[in-house]
Amino acid sequence: MVKGTSRRVIVVDSPDPKLFEQAIFIVKNDVFAGEGVTPQQVLGEACRIAQGCAARQASRLPLWQRIPRWTLLAAAAAVTAAGLLVYFLR
Repeated sequence: MVKGTSRRVIVVDSPDPKLFEQAIFIVKNDVFAGEGVTPQQVLGEACRIAQGCAARQASRLPLWQRIPRWTLLAAAAAVTAAGLLVYFLR
């Protein structure tokens, strides 16, 4: 919580609402003082960062993490049963 000061805040709606609703950026007080940075550049940077975060979160998991655990357990049980069957039928 910020008390006793005024802050410039940029609120960017999420490009992927499944992950989060909004991204809130608190802009430094001296960002516009003599550095030649325009508000459009700051807003564009905030949007780029928010989209980059959403893209990283939406990336696909590896195959072994997408397969349900019960399927892996059933496959391991089937392989074990097949191995025991081959061993005892020799």
